[in-house]
Amino acid sequence: MSGPWILTAFVLVVVACLTLLPIGRLFMVALAPGGALDLTEFLARIARPSAWRATLNTVDTAFFGACAALALALPLTLAVALTNVPGRLALGYCIILPLMIAPQVTAIAWLHLFGPSSTLLHLVGLAPAPGARNPMLGRGGIILLYAVQHAPIVFIALRAGLAQVPRDLIEAARASGARPLRVLATVILPLIRPYLAAGFSLAFISGIGNFGIPALLGLPVNYLTLSTLIYQKLSSSGPDVLPDVAALSIIVTVATLVGIGLQRLATGGKPARMTAGPAFHFALGRWRLPVALAAWGVILLTLVLPALALIVTSLIPAFGVPLGWSTVTLDNYVEVLWRQASTTRAFVNSFLLSSTAALLLAGFALPLGWLMMRWPRRVATAVGGAIDLPYAIPGIVLAIAAILLFLKPLPLIGSLYATPWIILIAYLMRFLALAGKPVSTALAQIPPALDEAAAASGARPLRRLTTISAPLAAPAAIAGALLVFMSAFNELTVSALLWSSRHETLGVVLFSLEEAGLGTQAAAIAVTSLLVVIVTLGLIDRLGRRLPPGVLPWR
Repeated sequence: MSGPWILTAFVLVVVACLTLLPIGRLFMVALAPGGALDLTEFLARIARPSAWRATLNTVDTAFFGACAALALALPLTLAVALTNVPGRLALGYCIILPLMIAPQVTAIAWLHLFGPSSTLLHLVGLAPAPGARNPMLGRGGIILLYAVQHAPIVFIALRAGLAQVPRDLIEAARASGARPLRVLATVILPLIRPYLAAGFSLAFISGIGNFGIPALLGLPVNYLTLSTLIYQKLSSSGPDVLPDVAALSIIVTVATLVGIGLQRLATGGKPARMTAGPAFHFALGRWRLPVALAAWGVILLTLVLPALALIVTSLIPAFGVPLGWSTVTLDNYVEVLWRQASTTRAFVNSFLLSSTAALLLAGFALPLGWLMMRWPRRVATAVGGAIDLPYAIPGIVLAIAAILLFLKPLPLIGSLYATPWIILIAYLMRFLALAGKPVSTALAQIPPALDEAAAASGARPLRRLTTISAPLAAPAAIAGALLVFMSAFNELTVSALLWSSRHETLGVVLFSLEEAGLGTQAAAIAVTSLLVVIVTLGLIDRLGRRLPPGVLPWR
């Protein structure tokens, strides 16, 4: 068997094991727990009142969160993509940033910003009365944070749509005397309507699968979504309830697939791809400064103030202690970074797991992307859909699938349950799509003439891969690896159900500290993780100067 065929077989087997195998196992346990199809038992499990309430809460918060995300992202996207507002690149970077921050970090930041023990509000005398309920808890807080967390997704989709609006149409409308607002209403918005629907659908999908926000804002007041109900059942009863949580996972998966179908229908099945954006920009004139102030005001309210609340909370010894020169302390950082064995171990575990997953996926993404460009279109589309599936479905569903797959002993390796290996494999499943997108974009922009010239000189396919395609796409693979590292380092949705003693991850420890009432220590971990995100994004941005257009969404 020749080298390309061996490589193709290896890639297909790995993709199948990381994507189709766990999802297939999940459906088998949910629909055929005894080995035979049993829809009666499945329907009985999903018909329980708790499942219905959680389903309604999930759809409700995801729908209204997506509406709010669209309302928040649309004016910001128009300002960045269509006007000469000052600092457009920096503004786009800040709009994207909440997407890179773990949901549990976002939730903790807002809880500490508006709670009765808010150190920041106490400084200005606006804190709620002691003992008052935190206004962020419950349905309203979840919807608000869904809007903040998922507005960057809508921003990316809308900016991709605006990049497709022909400049000639805008210039023709302007030449006929139409004012900017009329051009916007009659030309631009109708043309990007599919991308508006796609952005809404993507925000809705993200809300369906979000765990960190409803866990921290909903569980304390018993407001359960499907993801938190699954977590609650499995954490309280263990593997005995796996058939029940598998059935609930099917509901989440179906809701997610419906959202994906609507998104693909909205864009005609074509993936939204980022380009440099339209060359035409409306001159704001005397509105240039007010628009800039309004845009940066939104960034201040949604990003800067919550981050500042985290920082000041991490600098006090305990809740209720006012911030002052005599009370400022770094003990929380010393405690979580050096004294507490569980937190220091979590930092090490998260670093090792996320960096290992990033390196493995970056190396695998190069031959995968190279082969997909050479496969027939239908085959490449099918493989791409399989790769996207574990990233699209909620992480908690993927965690259930991993438990079902690795709970029983396997030949030669035994059971991987309650080991760090199950977390690593789950990361490989979930973030394969994230590592592959930058590489695919870079490979698509390599001139075919280079490969053709090498082939004419007698170079075999694998040699062309290693000497032409791989070196040229290496910067994109590094960018993909950094994206995987950043996403996995603070991840909670997958590891919340997969961690075990001495194998804690950073997201799990952060969640546990906040639940235990150690909010100042949780804030210290959150600030540290934010610094990791910002540094990693800085590295990716510097690397972005060497990347083709479309790899980084804020460029």
